[in-house]
This record gives sequence, structure tokens and C-alpha cells, in this order.
Amino acid sequence: MILALVLAGSVLLCAFLVAGLVELATVAQRRRDLVRALESEDDTTFAHRLTRWDRSFRRTRPGHWVERQLVLAGEEHRRPLVVVAVAVAGGLALGWVLAVTLAPAFGAVGLVAIVIGTRWYLDRGRERRREQFVAQMPELARVLSNATSAGLSITGAIGVAASELAAPAGAELARVSSRLRFGAGLEDAMKELEERLPSREVAVLVSTLLVSARSGGSLVTALRDIADTLEERKEVRREIRTTLAESTSTGYLVILLGFGLLFLLNTIQPGTVQAMTTHWVGQLALLVSGSMFAGGFLLIRRMTRLEP
Repeated sequence: MILALVLAGSVLLCAFLVAGLVELATVAQRRRDLVRALESEDDTTFAHRLTRWDRSFRRTRPGHWVERQLVLAGEEHRRPLVVVAVAVAGGLALGWVLAVTLAPAFGAVGLVAIVIGTRWYLDRGRERRREQFVAQMPELARVLSNATSAGLSITGAIGVAASELAAPAGAELARVSSRLRFGAGLEDAMKELEERLPSREVAVLVSTLLVSARSGGSLVTALRDIADTLEERKEVRREIRTTLAESTSTGYLVILLGFGLLFLLNTIQPGTVQAMTTHWVGQLALLVSGSMFAGGFLLIRRMTRLEP
């Protein structure tokens, strides 16, 4: 009797083992079929090819840097490969135009424009997102003050602000709230926010929240005072930007004026710019004048720059 039960159990176990192996082989085959289907779809559709190329580019060091800068600029929906491709195409087109209309030596300007243009686009996106966040900070401080006065904790108040505020403040606070839900400390999450949006206003808000979380105190009163102060600072910054708008435009006109003079000179006497690039006197004149124009542009940018 016992021997019959042992044999029956062995047969049953063998049947389960065979069924498990068959199911495992079936799942593996389905997975291979799905991978082949995706690969074949990638080979036939340009959008899927672009997605695969972009995924490969993100794994490289330049691709990872561009992807991070796009996230910081609030442009995470854009593909890093497309941004770089547009910059390269624009730089090559600019270099070709300058080489044909002025002189072949100016074709190198296009290569410089690729790097400068990409960095300017990414830096401008970060600056614009930071300015938008700072503009929303008075409202953010009031929402946090109202939530904490209603009895919510700082973590709960951040979650409420993330759901009520528009982008970029809502999106940034949603990231902070998500980090807190997944076990990160309040200090770490807020420091990451400060790193993504470096400014004095954000630093003051982060310091206030962290000090209140550590040692307590009247957080509601502090947030309301911060909201009033930030509102005044926003008006002051708006007036300063309006005052410096003309000077900022002058900085860009300086560079355009330099190239405009070269085009004008080459129009009056064709071949003059190319002759200048082949003689040491002309090369020296171009170097000195280019340095002066670039120095003037950087000086104007430095004088009209608002520190974050």
C-alpha cells in the first residue's frame, strides 16, 4: 500500500515537472516571438527606428548629459538625439553659408555654433524653468501655509501643493512627494529640488522647511512672511528685467553687427574677406576685431546678468 502511494506520488510529481517545463518553454517561446516582432517592427517603421537610436544614444556619456539637461529644463518629452541632430544640422548649415558667402575659414564657425547653440538652448530652458518656478513661489508658500495651518504635516502639505499648483511648481513638488513616498528623507528630497532649481528664493524656502521639520516653530507665520517677501522680490526683478531689456538686446546686436560688417565689406568688394583670411595682416585684423566684439558681448552679458 505504501509502495503504491510512493509510486503514485512520484508519477504525480513527474507530471507536474513535465507540465512546468512545457509551460516554461511556452513562455520563453512567446517572449522570443514578441522580441522578434518588436525588432521587425523597428526595422520597418522610422519612428521605432528613431526610438531605438535614441535609446542607444542615451546610454552614451554625451547622450546622458543631454537627457539630464532636458529634464532640468522641463523638456523631458524631447528626444536627446533629435535635439543634437537639429543642432548639428543647424551648425553645418550656418558653416556652409559663411564658407560660401565670406570665406572657407569661416566654416569653422558652424562647428563652434553646434556646441554653443546646444548649450545655449539647454541653459535657456533651465533658466526659463527656474524663473517660472520662482514666479510661482509666493503662491507655493501660501498653499504650504494654508495646508500646514489646517493640521497637515510638511510632507502632506507638499503633496497638496503638488496637486494644486500648475507646472513647473506642481511637477517639481510631485517629484519631491514621490521621493518621500519611496522612503527618501525630507532633507534629501528638498536638497535635490534646490539642485535642480538653484536660486536664493528656493534656498530660503528649503531652509525654512528643513529648520521647521527639525526643531519646530511657527511654520505658518514663516511661510506667510516668505510669501509676502517673495511677492515683493518678484516685482523688483520684473522691473529690473524691464530696465535691462535694451542693454541685453544690445549684447546680441554686437555680434550681429560684426558679421554684418563682414557681409557688407564682401558685398562692396567681393573676395575681400577671403583675401583677409589668407594674409597675416588680415588675419591679425580679424583676430583683434573678433576679440573686441566677443569681449564687448561678454561684458554686456556680465553687466546685465541677474544672479539667481
